[in-house]
Amino acid sequence: MKLFISGEWVDSASRETFPVANPATGEVVDYAAKGARDDAKKAIDAAKDAFKKWSLTASAERARILYGLAEVVRESKEALGRLLTQEQGKPLRESILEIESFANTCDYYAGLATKLHGTSLVITPGKVHADIVKVPVGVVGAIIPWNFPISLLGWKLAPALAAGNTLVVKPSTNTPLTDLKMGELANKAGVPAGVVNIVSGPGSVVGSELLENPDVRKIAFTGETATGREIMRAASSQIKRITLELGGSDPMIVCDDAELDLAVEGALWGRFRNCGQSCTSVKRLFLFRKIAAEFLEKFLAGVREIRVGNGLEPGVMMGPLNNGAQRKIVEEMVQDAVEKGAQIMTGGDRPRGREFESGFFYMPTVLTHVDYSSRIVREECFGPALPVFTVDDLEEAIEMANDTVYGLGSSIWTKDIAKARMAAERLEAGTIWINSPPIARPEVPFGGFKQSGFGRELGLEGLEHYLETKSIHKDISGNQKLWKYPP
Repeated sequence: MKLFISGEWVDSASRETFPVANPATGEVVDYAAKGARDDAKKAIDAAKDAFKKWSLTASAERARILYGLAEVVRESKEALGRLLTQEQGKPLRESILEIESFANTCDYYAGLATKLHGTSLVITPGKVHADIVKVPVGVVGAIIPWNFPISLLGWKLAPALAAGNTLVVKPSTNTPLTDLKMGELANKAGVPAGVVNIVSGPGSVVGSELLENPDVRKIAFTGETATGREIMRAASSQIKRITLELGGSDPMIVCDDAELDLAVEGALWGRFRNCGQSCTSVKRLFLFRKIAAEFLEKFLAGVREIRVGNGLEPGVMMGPLNNGAQRKIVEEMVQDAVEKGAQIMTGGDRPRGREFESGFFYMPTVLTHVDYSSRIVREECFGPALPVFTVDDLEEAIEMANDTVYGLGSSIWTKDIAKARMAAERLEAGTIWINSPPIARPEVPFGGFKQSGFGRELGLEGLEHYLETKSIHKDISGNQKLWKYPP
């Protein structure tokens, strides 16, 4: 698959390509163009040129085009979902939900596009007035991860376009194919050539050009915290605007008055959706001692019912991890926990059988008696392994939940709304879910505390990150005499 620049499919400058493999089978799905710096520069130039007209396009027209993009994407969701499963690994049902999420985000920001407004002030009646207006930032570099390559593309593309910006998108080299297809669909929906450009290739090449090129005014990045630190350093040299959505180690607290069956379902979805490869996956589970045994019995029964396999097969509930390096990290984390005294309640190894030999599969894993110094606690576990802890009360649960460098999301399950509200105020995280699995919605701002990120995506707050504020002072008196003092 070629690069998508200025509304056209083009070869990379080197004409090199790289394979994109199915993580369930190892088979090559397709080859993607290996973009170089010259390709990134060409895309940035196209976006800069397109910005001149797109930024002046009526907001109603931008809204119409975004609504159109949502519709075009929904019409293609089955084919897009299949391609996403082939390159990412998640079950087809989850892939289609992700495609729909992209469309929903476009709809939401299409609705906001015509609601952007500033304010006017009368400083001195009859003399000095001021207008505060919102204007687009300019060319945006969007760097997309492999775990949710389509929904997270929507989190960046939709608000950027609604605000009047243009984009250069760098998808992950693990999952570039569906993102590249979205460029073509954007133009089909009426997005002018050059407004959305997609350049696949190494982060050290394409990503570096986005960071270093002065014509890119903002970077929107989702990925691991270590990379986020490097982006902050690089962006600081040009004072680039940045939005960073980084890692998390999200706690889930289950109180002794919780509706246990619902909480069990929330924990199953929260930990094992997308094979645990979500920034907001439940990564630490805290159970009140009174209900711990009952909850764990129900939870383990649900975990053992999870069918692992190729995401394109009917009935599969969890696919493989996306790549071998990620599986190796999860295996090492589980081994480290066991060496420190943890007990594996279920899972803890790779599934057996010919159908699993070529993929990056790992069984859903639950651990108890985990030492809090273990890597699976102190680092982000991006895979299907969950440490479980027993606590005496909410005070202990909150203290342990906050004992992390991360602060992306947290959840609490209780029938006591006062208790839930108190916990929500004290948990150090950007998003708190009460009696709900971790589900992001386009209407609600999303982002983290501490080392989980910088800025917000989604909601009105997410749109603000794609706008500059301009103040316009007006003296309408025609009677300024700054150099003439009164007698």
